[in-house]
Amino acid sequence: MGCCGSAESKRDWKPLEERSCTDIPWLIIFILFCIGMACICGYPIATGGASRLALGYDSYGNTCGKNNTKIEGVPLSGRDMTENKFVFFLDPCKLDIINRKLKSIALCVSRCPSTELKTYSDLKGFALSNGSDLCSYDISPTRYTSHSERFTKCPKLPVPPSKPVPLFRRCIPVDISCYTQFAEAFIAFVSDNTVLRRVISGVMASKEIIMGLCVLALVLSLIMMVVIRYISRVLVWILTILVIVGSIGGTAVLWWFYVDHRNALKSNTTSVFGKEVASDNVKALLVYSIGATVFTVVLLLVLFFMRKRVTFTISLFNVAGKVFIHLPLLVLQPFWTFLCLILFWVYWIAVLLFLGTTGTPVKNNSTGVVAYEMQGPLQFLVWYHVVGLIWISEFILAFQQMTIAGAVVTYYFTRNKSQMPATPIISSMVRTIRYHLGTLAKGSFIITLVKIPRLILTYIHTQLKGKENACARCMLKACVCCLWCLEKCLAYLNQNAYTATAINSTSFCTSAREAFLILVENALRVAAINTFGDFVLFLGKILVVSCTAFAGVLALNYQRDYTVWVLPLLIVCLFAFLVAHCFLSVFENVVDVLFLCFAVDTKYNDGSPGREYYMDKALMEFVENSKKMGWKKPGDGDGREMKPMTRGTSA
Repeated sequence: MGCCGSAESKRDWKPLEERSCTDIPWLIIFILFCIGMACICGYPIATGGASRLALGYDSYGNTCGKNNTKIEGVPLSGRDMTENKFVFFLDPCKLDIINRKLKSIALCVSRCPSTELKTYSDLKGFALSNGSDLCSYDISPTRYTSHSERFTKCPKLPVPPSKPVPLFRRCIPVDISCYTQFAEAFIAFVSDNTVLRRVISGVMASKEIIMGLCVLALVLSLIMMVVIRYISRVLVWILTILVIVGSIGGTAVLWWFYVDHRNALKSNTTSVFGKEVASDNVKALLVYSIGATVFTVVLLLVLFFMRKRVTFTISLFNVAGKVFIHLPLLVLQPFWTFLCLILFWVYWIAVLLFLGTTGTPVKNNSTGVVAYEMQGPLQFLVWYHVVGLIWISEFILAFQQMTIAGAVVTYYFTRNKSQMPATPIISSMVRTIRYHLGTLAKGSFIITLVKIPRLILTYIHTQLKGKENACARCMLKACVCCLWCLEKCLAYLNQNAYTATAINSTSFCTSAREAFLILVENALRVAAINTFGDFVLFLGKILVVSCTAFAGVLALNYQRDYTVWVLPLLIVCLFAFLVAHCFLSVFENVVDVLFLCFAVDTKYNDGSPGREYYMDKALMEFVENSKKMGWKKPGDGDGREMKPMTRGTSA
């Protein structure tokens, strides 16, 4: 890791002057934990669980495509299946939805039947010509037509044509009508629930509109990201005015649509189904209109009381925009993080499936079917695997935060921006990997310790739903809420601790303590800048969601006769908010990092010769405005003029 020793706790902030490894014991613990995760993956591979999942196995414990060993007490086990590489199910439609598996007997065959087999004579001919037993192994193919147990140990007739699934070698029916019984059951359930039927029909009828609106949300998020990169006082006011106009205008349009649809319902002469759809739309529009009205009133009140704070946010946003101009690769951070998370989650699910086919073969005495189960201490491997899911996922997210913090810190505390590294993002990643992985391991473990009890309590509450008394239900909800609040507070403190580590190369606890003290000393600035900065970004997210929802209302209005608006609009708005949050959260992280850098800068520098500020002119104006508002940094009582960094080095 390029480490040569542990970092001592430092009381003075020395940005970018020294680098040393932090939290080495936690890095060792995390490496050992990851080795344990690798061992969990290796265990099913070594014991054959992975091959059973990939190659498939029959109901008697034989792995298809291999020469198997005998299982005690299972007479049909231990067969040579080298030539039989595919899994064939006697009744592929016999699904157990609750346990998520097929209840049919499985056999290893050399070939999947590609044509329909209607009689037992057809089964006999297929078995003799291909060497594939389509009935249980204890029945000879020559006796398929006369054996007394052929109705239970042979496939259900007619046998539909099937083909193997790529990679997993399972014979799956070509015609999906095999599963019509489940479709009919689902249709019957939906038909009994008229509201659900109309909602689902609305989604299916407007799927093209939903896809188009999702693309629109992505485009609007990119445009908003570009706008915020070049934010100024004018753009802040334009954004605020657009949100206000959009909220008031959208609310007015919703009320107009509600009145129009209600009048149309009164004079509607269409079918009963059409009246039901129209009635649902009227109710949905009423709910949307009331919600939009309440939101608009709250938004106007918040903007009115915080209107004087807008100008103090612009300086920080200007610097954040310059950061994105110098570090354009910051925009790609969510994509890389999402890709890493997806790859890890795919690996995690694959290992979990491996564990499901690993263990000791256990025979069901009533059916004679063999299943593999982990017994004894091996059962805890799954729980270890679950903890690994949370810890490593949080570690990946923490790595993104540290990478962003390192790049922004390098930008802020480099006086001459022309001397910055060619690729600050990559340099920050390398620096994080070399020095600070232990800090990330410790910070992500703290979040894991809080998240696991919350998830357990949430699971218990779900399992006991309807069974516990009101007091127990209230206590569970209160505990879950408290743990959630604690998790969010720790996540915010962790982010600032990573920034302090990127600045001063101190351990996690030292960085968290110093960052907390800096934030407490600048409590007013945190409230005025950080909170309102998040609010401005929230306005950007709301603007994206509002524009997408407004376009959705206009588009769905042309399908008022057969489309229920509730679910399509909810799907589109949720997707729009998630996309906007994904893009703007990076800008939010940059603003938070810049604020801590700014606080450190104003605490340890005063603008005098030898102690020049690192900040540029935009933040210098902000400091002057802060002094006029009565915000003074600790020890800044003389009121002397503040001097920016040396000439020619301003960004």
